[in-house]
Amino acid sequence: MLCPVLLYGMLDHENEELRERVSALEKKVHQNEDEMLCLKSALADALRRIASLESGRTAGLTNNVLPSKPFKPQPRRVSSAPVSAADSRSKRAGSVEQAFVTRDTAPPQKRAPTPTPKAPPSPSPTSLKKWSSLSSAEFQGGNLQMSRSFQSVTCLTDKTRATDRKAMAHRRKETTFNKEEGYLRMYLRGRPVTLYAPTLEEYDLAKKEDQPPQSLKLEWVYGYRGRDCRSNVHLLPTGETVYFVAGVVVLYNVEEQIQRHYLGHTDDVKCLAVHPDKITIATGQVAGHDNKKSSRPKSAQHGKGDPSTAPDHLPHVRVWNSVSLQTLHILGLGGDFDRAVCSIGFSKADGGQLLCAVDEGNEHTLSVWEWQKGEKGHKITETKSSTEPVVASEFHPLDANTIITCGKNQITFWTLEGGTLGKKLGLFEKHEKPKFVLCLAIADNGDVFTGDSNGNIFIWPRGTNKISKALTGVHEGGIFSLLFTKDGHLLSGGGKDRRIVQWDATGLTQTGEVEIPEHYGAVRTLTQGKGNMIVVGSTRNVILQGTLELNFNPIVQGHVDELWGLAVHPNQHQFLTCAYDKKVFLWDALSHSAVWSKELEVPAHCACFHPDAQVVAIGTQTAKWLVLDLTSREPVYSHTDGNEQIECAEYSPDGKYLALGSRDNHIYVYSVDEEGKKYSRVGKCQGHSSFVTHLDWSADSQYIQSNSGDYELLFWNASSCKQITASSSMRDVQWATSYCTISFNTCGIWPEGADGTDVNGSSRAHKADLLASADDYGKVNLYRYPSTHIEAGHRAYGGHSSHVTAVRFLHDDSRLLSTGGKDAGILQWEIL
Repeated sequence: MLCPVLLYGMLDHENEELRERVSALEKKVHQNEDEMLCLKSALADALRRIASLESGRTAGLTNNVLPSKPFKPQPRRVSSAPVSAADSRSKRAGSVEQAFVTRDTAPPQKRAPTPTPKAPPSPSPTSLKKWSSLSSAEFQGGNLQMSRSFQSVTCLTDKTRATDRKAMAHRRKETTFNKEEGYLRMYLRGRPVTLYAPTLEEYDLAKKEDQPPQSLKLEWVYGYRGRDCRSNVHLLPTGETVYFVAGVVVLYNVEEQIQRHYLGHTDDVKCLAVHPDKITIATGQVAGHDNKKSSRPKSAQHGKGDPSTAPDHLPHVRVWNSVSLQTLHILGLGGDFDRAVCSIGFSKADGGQLLCAVDEGNEHTLSVWEWQKGEKGHKITETKSSTEPVVASEFHPLDANTIITCGKNQITFWTLEGGTLGKKLGLFEKHEKPKFVLCLAIADNGDVFTGDSNGNIFIWPRGTNKISKALTGVHEGGIFSLLFTKDGHLLSGGGKDRRIVQWDATGLTQTGEVEIPEHYGAVRTLTQGKGNMIVVGSTRNVILQGTLELNFNPIVQGHVDELWGLAVHPNQHQFLTCAYDKKVFLWDALSHSAVWSKELEVPAHCACFHPDAQVVAIGTQTAKWLVLDLTSREPVYSHTDGNEQIECAEYSPDGKYLALGSRDNHIYVYSVDEEGKKYSRVGKCQGHSSFVTHLDWSADSQYIQSNSGDYELLFWNASSCKQITASSSMRDVQWATSYCTISFNTCGIWPEGADGTDVNGSSRAHKADLLASADDYGKVNLYRYPSTHIEAGHRAYGGHSSHVTAVRFLHDDSRLLSTGGKDAGILQWEIL
């Protein structure tokens, strides 16, 4: 046997040699890294260029094949699982990757079509991985000559890339009208779409359509954002309760049932603060939409740049007058905030001359502003607050230069001296440090009270960063809000247990409590109402009003999750909404209130009323659809078709049929009897190569037209479920609705160079003089009907923060309704 010492020496020697070999290999790999990257980049550029050239050639040859395009990896969704909110919003964005064949929508060819050359495959993740491995293997041999040749190719593609982009842009914008055949050809995402004009239509492509004479005025906002925002409900001296939803700040007089609206923001409002004068209000918003017309400057993204050139979709704070609703100052348009402004507060000891703000950047920057200096205010100082989330910031009411912030794993006491902020962390000492300090309130004597995620209330004496007294475990779960009432009590609102507990502010003994009903959600914020009334904002976007002795009643209700379903009553001023929160609301547009609400077992996506108004059909994310009786609110029929989401549902004008467009590319048609309570399947319309997005019935209930995710317009015979392949034969059919966004009468709602994701929905007025559209940039647009010219004149209205998902006119065309996706807001517009 070998001596152990000798054996270990041999092993050490071999290990040393192995380490040297590995080090040498690593050095060689690093030396060849640039060549490897150059090869992969050149290959990708070459494939993209070839695909672009082929797409242009095929676009000019035929309408039967979509142009080739670079592959964009899309998350593959299991068909049996519910559609996520993000998937629903981006459903059109990824649609072109699904299927590329249209069904006889092209005009008749006068000559034999030239065979379409097969486009090279787009670089998929698999192919890129294969090339990566190949390039690594080749470059290990040190083939520098090949590397230089690919560098030349890369330079060539860089020079021609701008030319290719211009050519593609020209092809996207090219819209033509064939007078002989009477069809319009427009392009969506580079794909030609053929739309036949009515026989008697005198069409001039060069004509410019004017704006409609009618306009919209925001009349009412349904909903409230309490699910993820705090301290955002306040009572003003005017008797109005101020809060926000989407991009609208609402001033609601509950007694007089009147709403006023501040519409200065361009996207989601995230925080709100009331000045000590109780008239001036500050609100902060998130970063707005990049709508391709005004994108955020790169310099502004890094907190630099000229404020005069920064667009107003950057995160910023607006200070405005609650009486006149006029904007007084706008802070932060120079890129001072990152992502969103999540918390703001006015100073109190000096009469409100300063304003503090915290953003949602990685470092949660805390800044202090002299907000009255100039239109854009003057920033005194800023500092990195924390790498963890900050949920509240507030000036101390007695110490003019003290700011308190709290959030995850922290409470911090800041001192403003000489234009700089000094920092002192709160010390928990013998007490268990909570994961979150969720809220704070300051007593008349200056002591700071905090509520945390462990259900504890800690008291921090004025001027110190140490705890003097603790009430532990007073709530099960977190404490989301603390409030000192006018009568000297302290109220604490629990998240998990939904309890509002009343404490004697002096002895800190419990004197009362009440529990909020479960369907209203947990307590998010507490504020003083009129007299001894308490106003409660909940995590399920409900605002309640009441006292501990009396019941709390809802004064504002709304949806919590992504909202797509909107249907209007056929003969009353009522409408129905349904969303991914499984809630269904029937609203009255005149009283501005919920008639009733019901919770389903599954998330809902679409809805439609039967013409007799006895029942309503609701399509869900799980391929199930059900029919609710409007009187009893109970299901009278339910069925499941396929295993994908029901995207749209419409009854025929005579009420004898129901058509359901599914995400599985099919339209399911049912015959309807017994006033909408009995259903028999007629058949399945098969022909779309992507999911069905919208459908319309003909006025005589014989035909259906439908759109899909790959921008097809197809026609069907309803009784046989057969596709009508001769699209030109349907040119003179009168349609009962205009929910299809792709049709000859609605083509004007598409902006020039549209990529197919810009418009989410449309609706025609019953008088057939107006057309409304819901776009992806938070805008509701109003057009003349029909709108048959690209970039038609229109009026655009903001208020929604995320993509607008649906628009509908009430039965008498007196009002227009719109729903927001992520903001879950419902806006009611008066037509003037």
